[in-house]
Amino acid sequence: MAASAAAAESSVRRRRVDNRRTETDHVPGSSEDGETISKDSEKEKHFVFLQPGTFWLTRIVLLCSVAFIYFVAFMVAYNQNKQLIGENGLMPCKSYLNSVKRYVGGKIGLAALAYTPSVLWFLDWSSMDTNLDCIALLGMALSGFVLVTGMANMVIMVTLWVLYHSLVNVGQLWYSFGWESQLLETGFLAIFLCPLWTLSQIPRSCPPSLICIWTFRWLIVRIMLGAGLIKIRGDRCWRDLTCMDYHYETQPVPNPISYYMHHFPWWFHRFETLSNHFIELIAPFFTFLGRRMCMVVLIISGNLSFLNWLTIVPSLACFDDASLSFLFRCGSGAKEAVLEIQKEEATGQAPKPTKGTLIRRVVNISLGVLIGCLSIPVVMNLLSPRQVMNTSFDPLRIVNTYGAFGSITKERTEVIFQGTLSPDPKDPETVWEEYQFKCKPGDVYQQPCLISPYHYRLDWLMWFAAFQTYEQSEWIIHIAGRLLANDSTVLSLLDYNPFQGRDPPRWVRGEHFRYKFTQPGSASTAQGKWWLRKRIGAYFPAVDLEGLRGYFQSRNWPHPHIPSSRS
Repeated sequence: MAASAAAAESSVRRRRVDNRRTETDHVPGSSEDGETISKDSEKEKHFVFLQPGTFWLTRIVLLCSVAFIYFVAFMVAYNQNKQLIGENGLMPCKSYLNSVKRYVGGKIGLAALAYTPSVLWFLDWSSMDTNLDCIALLGMALSGFVLVTGMANMVIMVTLWVLYHSLVNVGQLWYSFGWESQLLETGFLAIFLCPLWTLSQIPRSCPPSLICIWTFRWLIVRIMLGAGLIKIRGDRCWRDLTCMDYHYETQPVPNPISYYMHHFPWWFHRFETLSNHFIELIAPFFTFLGRRMCMVVLIISGNLSFLNWLTIVPSLACFDDASLSFLFRCGSGAKEAVLEIQKEEATGQAPKPTKGTLIRRVVNISLGVLIGCLSIPVVMNLLSPRQVMNTSFDPLRIVNTYGAFGSITKERTEVIFQGTLSPDPKDPETVWEEYQFKCKPGDVYQQPCLISPYHYRLDWLMWFAAFQTYEQSEWIIHIAGRLLANDSTVLSLLDYNPFQGRDPPRWVRGEHFRYKFTQPGSASTAQGKWWLRKRIGAYFPAVDLEGLRGYFQSRNWPHPHIPSSRS
């Protein structure tokens, strides 16, 4: 009788579990053998089958994803900020803060903080490089902790948000792109996923808020719609489906895959462009149609759209615990804890809301109201025929408007720095040697690099400079002056200095070239070339240090030191 009762109980238990899993998930067993029943029970403990509709695991994945992007962003800052905005950087943040201070009346007060929110106002400016490094290292440490453990609280996430805000707001041109605001908005929303103090993957007293989950979904809808609308309203090639004929070759920093994608047949590029319109203009509305439709759309968009690493993060809010459980090993503490919570809710045994839980609900509702109010100008911008992309409507960049590649350049041009030791730059026999950047095209034999999600800020800005003039991008001349002095700060941003271990160049000039990918199977490709290039003309004329003295002084730039060998 005992064996029959045990068998019946095991059968009922298996039928209950079967209701929550597919036939392929079934763990076979025999009700006639007590030892087999025991083994089945042990196996069942290792299989956690979660019900849809909860977001405990989703919260862990979201926090880890945000932490990963933060970690990369702070690592980029640590490696490049000193050269770009440090004490001897191309655009020192100390000078920028001083100019803001003068603009607001000479005091560091609320007006200065409102204009440029940054903790740098309160730090010792005598060692700005140290300040920048400390901010970056602290950001890396905190984001690394969240990434590794999957645990976070509001204190950690607020700290990360404030630290990165502090860098973006003094980063000037180098931090002027849409992904900075997008990371700050994503990071702001992540604050409200967490408990105030507790560090736990599954903080039972702080269930994931549906309001917060929907703010992430609202973010991905705005990102996609903004990108899609700016394309339809922008370059004609998006409407005649020819933009992808040019994009892979002319994008800011191509990678090796770009070379092969560029040479795909014309009909594939038309399909890509049409698919992009569907993903960015139609698919976002499926976000509001529930879990299953959202899953299908995001799987498709992951293959064909322009989504970058950061844009994937809010997309994860479309998936619930049942969808993301495969990311957690069987028998993990997080899965077991979520299963226990779901059982308690199903049987009506969930604990009653505490005072802290009720306060948290008020905070979440307030978040929803705040996001709703700040979204009004964003929605108006999306509806406007004069849509502006990558714009913030509030000083803290809580809700922003986004967009990418509203226009596509049809030709790729590059600015190439060249230096010479010759005393006469006009001599036809003068030998000019080229500097090479870390990732942007230069040497035609150099394979395009693959760095995502890392980012070289100077390489990216050089792409913009190439279709402007040096008068519009004066920092180009600043770089030239630093190269004339063999300045180690700027040279650390480059990949190759032809004058390494030699005297600095006497003259530096900028040459303008048109670049095109080589054709697969051509003679150029057989020679190992990735690019073909043709000189357009001079980008800026040959300059020397003494000739730049007045130019630097008129812009309050420190004049580079003239090497003693020239004195």
